[in-house]
Amino acid sequence: MSDGAVASTLFGAFMVVTLALGLLAVRGKGKGGGLAEWSVGGRSLGAVFIWVLMAGEGYTSFSYLGAAGWGYNFGAPVLYVVAYMSCGYAVGYVVGPMLWAYARKHSLVSITDMVAHRYGKPWLGAAVAILVTVFLLPYIQLQITGMGVVVSTISYGAISLNWAYFIGFAVTTVFVVVSGLRGSAWVSVLKDLLVIVTLAFLAIYVPLHYFDGYGDFLGRLVDEKSAWLTLPGSGGSPYGTGWFATTTFLNALTVVIFPTTVAGYLGARSADGLRRNAMWLPAYNILLFVPMLLGMAALFVVPGLTGAESNLALLKLVVDSLPAWAVGMIGVAAALSSIVPMAVFMLVIGTMWGSSVMSLVPRWRNSSQAQKAGSQVVVVVAGAVALVLTYAAPNTLVRLSLISYEGMAQLVPMLLVGLLWRRLSLVGALSGLAVGVGVVCGLVFSERDPVFGVNAGIVALACNLAVTLVVTYVCPADRDARSDDEVLARDPVGAAG
Repeated sequence: MSDGAVASTLFGAFMVVTLALGLLAVRGKGKGGGLAEWSVGGRSLGAVFIWVLMAGEGYTSFSYLGAAGWGYNFGAPVLYVVAYMSCGYAVGYVVGPMLWAYARKHSLVSITDMVAHRYGKPWLGAAVAILVTVFLLPYIQLQITGMGVVVSTISYGAISLNWAYFIGFAVTTVFVVVSGLRGSAWVSVLKDLLVIVTLAFLAIYVPLHYFDGYGDFLGRLVDEKSAWLTLPGSGGSPYGTGWFATTTFLNALTVVIFPTTVAGYLGARSADGLRRNAMWLPAYNILLFVPMLLGMAALFVVPGLTGAESNLALLKLVVDSLPAWAVGMIGVAAALSSIVPMAVFMLVIGTMWGSSVMSLVPRWRNSSQAQKAGSQVVVVVAGAVALVLTYAAPNTLVRLSLISYEGMAQLVPMLLVGLLWRRLSLVGALSGLAVGVGVVCGLVFSERDPVFGVNAGIVALACNLAVTLVVTYVCPADRDARSDDEVLARDPVGAAG
């Protein structure tokens, strides 16, 4: 049997196991539940499942491709990923339990529900759902692309890139429609085991196989590639100290309200479980140092990679030196690192539309089963749109992906500030959001990101917050008869799960 056939067969077997785990996850109460069961696991996931699920959110195919590619191209700037995720978990220690308690008290299942409830405007939830969908679609497309590259590479070209894209879409769509958040949590356990084992192996194997151990590798790195070890990195990179600090700050704020992160919060059984997770999740980031470091190791083994080829730096080390079965196992870990986050991205899009858009239709308003069915249809449509655009206009969505995180950051004042400050008005929040999204789109699409050495998103967020505060103070306060306890969120310290 050829190397391609061995690796492809191993990959196919694990995809069958993945779908089987999804079916097992919804046996019993999971299968017949409504929207809350499908989208947030019935709010009953324990500490271990929430830990692996939320850890999986931060460990995608980017970790095998993009992190290694950034390490190969620039070096030190890639450490922003570790920095912002660790800082974000610290922010999440406070914000996570607060959002969990607010959603649980008012039976909400997404950030769009929270926005609609906070301002008392169901149409606002629908409008935010549409905006967030625009920001999340590029992430689905990027995971499809990442998984496609992995599958095509580990099959030694036996599976074409176009077919690999379709396989990634098909497996993930079937998986998420059937199993929802509970299935994603179950598969995250399998994915994390494979990720830990494969990265631990590569961390030892690559320096020993290609060098005389870490001493020789790191010595050559310091002597020959010292620019890769300090900011702003190599090759006249624009990612200096200012960019690193502002990106870490912006992303740490944004990650706690990212719809996929919030889905993990809302699936938890208790607020204390979220606090424990916030303390332990940074330990998972240690794994991210491996692909970053191995990306720099590839500088000596496969020099001269440019453009998109640099994202294959780590996989080239693997394919060129390991037997087919080992390549297949590493490919499975990388593929599952696409499937789990892609499934949750698709899940939250479906959930937002089911709870915030379809609930505006009178006959679906009080039917959780109808909303769940509609959400599952939206999952298929969203995945299909991302797949079509992967084939038809990849550059458009790749460009749009630059504003995804920075665009999501513009919801911070409307959601987080709004849940803590009663005076914040609807017109102020909307004005700030419009200005923030406009500024970030203008800067990114005119190729001014970074701007003056800092992240364009932080400039947009500053404009957003300034406009929000000014408009709120100038315009009359919203007339809302509800009490603070009904409108605002509080950290449930000591509250029972």
